[in-house]
Amino acid sequence: EEELVEGESKSTHFIKLSVPWPVLLRYAEELCLRAPLQAHPNPSVNWSAGVLAVLRIPNIMEAEVPNKPLDYYTCTFKRSKLDRFLGSDNQDEYFTVTQRVCVAYEILQTARYGARRKAQIGIDRLIEERVYTAAFPLHEGDYRKPAGNVPPNTWNRRQVLYEYWARWSCWYKYQPLDHIREYFGEKIGIYFAWLGFYTGWLLPAAAVGFLVFLYGIFTIGNDGPTNEICNSDKKYRMCPRCDEKYGCDYWYISDNCIFTKITYLFDHPGTVFYAIFVSFWAVTFLEYWKRKSASLAHHWDCMDFEEEEERPRPEFAARASHVERNPITGAKEPAFPARVRKQRIAAGVAILLLMIALVLVFMVSVIVYRVLVSIPLFRSQSFKGFASVIASSSGAFVNLIFIMILGKVYERLAYRLTQWEMHRTQTDFDNNLTLKVFLFQFVNFYSSIFYIAFFKGRFVGYPGKYGHLLGLRNEECSGSDCLSELAQQLAVIMVGKQIINNAQEILVPKVKAWWHRHKTKMVYRESLTRWEQDYQLIQNEGLFQEYLEMVLQFGFITIFVAAFPLAPLFALLNNWVEIRLDAQKFVCETRRCVPERAQNIGIWFSILEFLAKAAVITNAFLIAFTSDFLTRTMYRYEFDWDLKGYINFTLAHAPNGSLSLPCRYRDLRDEKGNWTFFHWKLLAVRLAFVIIFEHVVFCVCRLIDLVVPDIPNQLELKIKRERYLAKQALADSETIMKVAQRK
Repeated sequence: EEELVEGESKSTHFIKLSVPWPVLLRYAEELCLRAPLQAHPNPSVNWSAGVLAVLRIPNIMEAEVPNKPLDYYTCTFKRSKLDRFLGSDNQDEYFTVTQRVCVAYEILQTARYGARRKAQIGIDRLIEERVYTAAFPLHEGDYRKPAGNVPPNTWNRRQVLYEYWARWSCWYKYQPLDHIREYFGEKIGIYFAWLGFYTGWLLPAAAVGFLVFLYGIFTIGNDGPTNEICNSDKKYRMCPRCDEKYGCDYWYISDNCIFTKITYLFDHPGTVFYAIFVSFWAVTFLEYWKRKSASLAHHWDCMDFEEEEERPRPEFAARASHVERNPITGAKEPAFPARVRKQRIAAGVAILLLMIALVLVFMVSVIVYRVLVSIPLFRSQSFKGFASVIASSSGAFVNLIFIMILGKVYERLAYRLTQWEMHRTQTDFDNNLTLKVFLFQFVNFYSSIFYIAFFKGRFVGYPGKYGHLLGLRNEECSGSDCLSELAQQLAVIMVGKQIINNAQEILVPKVKAWWHRHKTKMVYRESLTRWEQDYQLIQNEGLFQEYLEMVLQFGFITIFVAAFPLAPLFALLNNWVEIRLDAQKFVCETRRCVPERAQNIGIWFSILEFLAKAAVITNAFLIAFTSDFLTRTMYRYEFDWDLKGYINFTLAHAPNGSLSLPCRYRDLRDEKGNWTFFHWKLLAVRLAFVIIFEHVVFCVCRLIDLVVPDIPNQLELKIKRERYLAKQALADSETIMKVAQRK
């Protein structure tokens, strides 16, 4: 059923659609919608609420959200068994709003408006061809609560979500997930459930990381090597940090006292413990998310959901070269030669590799920038003590700008490439786009960090035989190792990215909404109809950017956590803001999206598992090769437990005649520049540590995987009971009543 209405501007016309009862019944069966058999309690599922209740601690996170949706035992809808479903006599409320929207969207998506041979099917194709400008379900009224003393249980769902979820004052409250799912559908509900679950798990990681950082602050005065550097005065004259021909002067290691103390804050025994802790934390988090995801999938009737035979994407249908008969449905559908698609995918991979090479070129340019900036700073009497810090911090900001620009450029390019590759279904399109963008962003965000962690300072050479890049001497680490610079780079890129993204989420929707109103020449007024007000909102762009942002953040707090134990704390603070920004975007700033079903977070979970495994290996190498931990440990066992003389031991003498004055430099070499025997023993210990570390962690993680079942035992009982009730309901109506009474 449709109704044509004219907008206030006279140039915009709206078609209002509704689905009559007989059509709802037919499509509900075709779409395998779930129908209620019996209502049962819908208790809170927050584990923290149970813990606080046992401890008799007031739970300030709890909120009494009005109109909580009921929970039901359900089964697949059958028209022939209509009278056996709960509430089937109430045609106006039997199907939920989201179910009605899904049916309407299905009809619009499958409606043929032209020649089938040309794949002229579906509303998305019509929007693509600009026959229509938009198609969207309506919000349920204004999001602002009504004036006066109106009881909350009479508010509409949008007002409830805004007042009890999207407002900033709700930052410490549990999310009303059932209300979110009821209004937006399972796919968006799953996203916010995952984001809230992840944020909750950040609490212990952030707390332990902060304690590890405090341990470094409180024990810094007892660190022997740090005190030896600070008290050495002019005992150790160090070689110039750049070539003498550029005017770089000699310096004393005591000049580095402040930076040595800063390095200790990120490189002490506590960081080794924290790296192991976070490795276990990441795997345990993913295991318990699988349990949470299974519980939500059952609770929201998506446990057995599998995407039906997907129809071709509108863009695919419009550009397909011919039609073929679908082997499942038997209908003729647009098709594209598989050989040509594979060639295009190969070309897309080549472009991805080219863009990755471009990222590496920009990274090298930042390295050259740091070296060029540091040379005049080292020559300056005022700035030579801070030359490395100024060069590395300014280089980190320049690198962040490159990263953000390249990321935006490639995301647009990846979208075009994925369109060009002609993937038939939306699922194939989304998965290929996700992999492309993630692989690029992985290199884009992490390449400079990997360079500082594992390559910087390792190809410097020694006096008389320094290594050079583009005629410039390779850069050294500013402290005793590169861990402090790594922490600085992580802080700038991670925190800077979060600030930029949050600023974009606040400003971009407002700018887009203003531009949309300017184009349509519509002015917001209270007198506008609901469809006119919603048309002024911006189009919802889905969850891709939201997941990508959080997955990259997960990489920052796991892969390099040994260098920056405060990363989970910054992630936690960001996520408290992120949840409210996303909530306000969905409730207030964008049109209501078509509800979609989903039982988990899809391909993003596989990416999270990859990052968790990569974190174990990366942290093992960080501790072994970047940190000073193993060098100090070996010195304790072989020479002095209190690390007396450690600094003198790790400073090599410059070969005679290599420089104008005798000096020292950081390395385990003899006076001829050859590696010492201690260096080779240390290398063997480092490699052994990496192997033992990753084997132990992976074995324990595998044990956690085996011990923690993916589906809770109580949930398995619920599933069996629901299947039993469904079987009885479709068998005869009397048995269901007996079973319900017996319960």
